[in-house]
Amino acid sequence: MAAKKKEGFLTYKGKPLVRSGNTIYYGNMGDPFVVVIQISSTKTVNDIEVADRVVVQLVSTDPDLRPRDRIVKKGEKRGLYNAIDIGKIWLERAEKNS
Repeated sequence: MAAKKKEGFLTYKGKPLVRSGNTIYYGNMGDPFVVVIQISSTKTVNDIEVADRVVVQLVSTDPDLRPRDRIVKKGEKRGLYNAIDIGKIWLERAEKNS
């Protein structure tokens, strides 16, 4: 399993994964970019509530930018795994190019 507890944070593929309500932050806030994942809707599968529609955003952590200008990429995915997967790819590419 790729997720594990380390230094108080759950990590996935070496990056922190922090949840606040229906919002999940993936990445280090000290890095130039993080991924923000917002669960828009859920569905019930075998009596368990799972994420259905999920909005993924690649966001700059530059405090000098306006909040609207911080969003680098945005997309919508079906399911949490698909959202984290594309967010991880976007984050790796952004870190490589910065």
